[in-house]
Amino acid sequence: MFPWNMFPFTKDMKESLQKMKPDEINNYVQDLIGKMMPNMGNMMNGQDLFSSFQTPETKQRSANALNSSAFETHDYVFVRIPIRNEDWLNQLRLYHTSNQLIVEHIPEREDSNTITLPAIVKKKGATANYKDGILEIKIPKNIDMQYSQIDVTEIL
Repeated sequence: MFPWNMFPFTKDMKESLQKMKPDEINNYVQDLIGKMMPNMGNMMNGQDLFSSFQTPETKQRSANALNSSAFETHDYVFVRIPIRNEDWLNQLRLYHTSNQLIVEHIPEREDSNTITLPAIVKKKGATANYKDGILEIKIPKNIDMQYSQIDVTEIL
């Protein structure tokens, strides 16, 4: 059980809160929120909550983000990326690590998109095929999961 009689709640604060009316409590909370986050009033007026936290660079990146999907089967990880312009196929570059796919130069030349893969994959054996406006990347899963034990030592 949480010790409610300890910091930050004192006996005086408890009594003053019990004497407050619901409207006074609401005004007090709104005032605190207004002091901590000055833009909160704008967000409460219908603006998107997360748009106020994004920088213009982040907004631009999210606007250019690929509409990709990644899924796994028993043996492979598949990533499907819709290609709106076939010219993208000539300029795009694909790279992958053990858990990420990096797609560079689409939609714009300076863009780079990182897609987190749902499983660990092998270094070799990936293929990419384009058909009907969809680029499909097929990467073999790494089935050999190696575990290492970590010894715990007690420091006196």
